[in-house]
Amino acid sequence: MPRLLLAIESSCDETAAAVIDETLAVRSSVVASQFDRHAAFGGVVPEIASRAHLENLIPVLAEACEQAGVALDDLDAVAVTVRPGLVGSLLVGLTAAKTLAWTLGVPLLAVDHVHAHLYACRMDAGREIFPAVGLVVSGGHTSLYDCRSATEFELIGATIDDAAGEAFDKAAAILGLGYPGGPAISEAATRGNADAVALPRPMKSDGLDFSFSGLKTAIRYAALGQPNKPAPPLTNDRIADLAASFQAAVVDVLVAKCRRALKQTGRTRLCLGGGVAANRALRDGLSAMADKADIELFVAPMSMCTDNAAMAGMAWEAFQAGQFAPLDLDVKPGLVRAKHITRPT
Repeated sequence: MPRLLLAIESSCDETAAAVIDETLAVRSSVVASQFDRHAAFGGVVPEIASRAHLENLIPVLAEACEQAGVALDDLDAVAVTVRPGLVGSLLVGLTAAKTLAWTLGVPLLAVDHVHAHLYACRMDAGREIFPAVGLVVSGGHTSLYDCRSATEFELIGATIDDAAGEAFDKAAAILGLGYPGGPAISEAATRGNADAVALPRPMKSDGLDFSFSGLKTAIRYAALGQPNKPAPPLTNDRIADLAASFQAAVVDVLVAKCRRALKQTGRTRLCLGGGVAANRALRDGLSAMADKADIELFVAPMSMCTDNAAMAGMAWEAFQAGQFAPLDLDVKPGLVRAKHITRPT
């Protein structure tokens, strides 16, 4: 019988648990959403998120074990996300994981949430896909990695301000499309003309870092106008055109950066993960680029794009290498920002 691990994810606003065996087969994956608790605020409120994790974690763990048909005594390891994320949210998951690992007498394994988004591509492929360039695009992260192996990820590009998903949320709020912004912008864009509104492509031709705050400002001016320069009325057609134009600008930048990263590293494979990886325009844009450049593209499955615990199957890599975490393990909540980048020469 394959060995089993229980994975816990609580980095932001989703409480998740999964049982994964050492062949990377996902026996169960349970996610408790906090969407209704945060929607009224137009974004995640950290204190609300932490309290919701406290309420949801035990039921989620129990359901994950029940769906997998396993008891706690059947587990061979416990994996938990420790970075990056909201400190209070991470601590809820880590405390539970430490308690389980100590009580059961099994190894504790630490997981990097952003790296796991890329490893989801490996799990879906069912075969080795590294080395590769990896792009993670979500509400909190827009990061490029040189993935040298399944456990070696060098950050080579990141946002200097807003993440792409955050920019989608803010653009959707400006256009009155609601929260979360990614799906709302994507849906509205299907009815619009991506060439209708001229928007900037920030830092498109400069290095591997990203910046989306200027694009956010540009969409605000285009939608709402400026002093002494009123904008046309926000009709449904204009909202659709603005959404389509905004989405096209984000996708253009992301595709250009991936193309540059592939050329710079010499890699011939590209992995895409994170919540914004569910965006059809981004998938199509990267697919077209990959086909033209003879690049093998791997995209995380929809079930592993948004936050989940199943992608923590990457913890088996640490298990097999004997890289067990100590019980005094702490969280590392900091965001992945461009200032931490070591650029290749």
